[in-house]
Amino acid sequence: MPDTTKVVPLTCHGHSRPVPHIHFSALQDEEQYYIISACKDGNPMLRDGLTGDWIGTFLGHKGAVWQARLSSDASLAATASADFSAKVWDTHTGEALHTLTHDHIVRAVAFPNQPQPQILATGGKEKKMRIFDLNNPSQPYEIGAGVHGDTIKSIVWTADPSILVTASEDKRIRWWDLRTQSTIGEYAVEGPVGTCELDNTTSDGVLSVAAGNSVYFFNGNSPASLIKSIKTPYELASVALHSGQRRFVTGGSNQNDTWVRVWDFDAETELETNKGHHGPIWSASFSPDGKLYATGSEDGTVKLWKFTNGPYGLWK
Repeated sequence: MPDTTKVVPLTCHGHSRPVPHIHFSALQDEEQYYIISACKDGNPMLRDGLTGDWIGTFLGHKGAVWQARLSSDASLAATASADFSAKVWDTHTGEALHTLTHDHIVRAVAFPNQPQPQILATGGKEKKMRIFDLNNPSQPYEIGAGVHGDTIKSIVWTADPSILVTASEDKRIRWWDLRTQSTIGEYAVEGPVGTCELDNTTSDGVLSVAAGNSVYFFNGNSPASLIKSIKTPYELASVALHSGQRRFVTGGSNQNDTWVRVWDFDAETELETNKGHHGPIWSASFSPDGKLYATGSEDGTVKLWKFTNGPYGLWK
């Protein structure tokens, strides 16, 4: 177990409203990676993932930004907004390359796991998953019309470019095959769906879902194949898994539980309780090298927590 206890987290200020989502790029070289944060202030921010240093703010949305993701090579960013649009951005210039209009609030965006992706998936309050070809963005197509019973909260592109996963407020996790444009798996969770994300510390990736009091871990390469679920005493908004260390972290979903907890994946026991946030923790993710994890909160901050022995980044 990494000796992480009592390490003070780095706090990234700059947002003026809650942070519903954070996302890391892949490793760009040995110790370079990036993090993007969505924010209800409408101004998603790009930062150095290791230090939390601000790089830029993407300006142009006219409403809350619910989700933000980077392409694996960090060349592009995508954002989902309450202004009824998703945008794709050039991360080097900060320019909006595409504004993709929708008929209701957009909650989720996802790129396939490839450099300079030319496809984007979106979802939200319309209960529709759309696939946009960024070379011809005016002609998106819808996948699975009528299947989602409520808002699509999250979309995850698996390691297979043909397979996507959606998490909806109808308490269903669904696996989709783009080739047949149909579901190939479905799993019902108990309780409100929080985060649904792939573990980015391994190539095959375990899918981790927080819902109600439970966390669910699915085989990233096999639709609806549950590895295990763990019921906790807490209402959870977020979960992130570190496969290599056999650890996961969770974030509380209400104002009375603003703690980040570290758990043993195999023993299913709580190892650490980390204080620092002053509101629910809506998003959590390990860095691509697994040496820190980040949390995004209702309190408007992103925090970076060291998860390795010895000096790392700004922790000397």
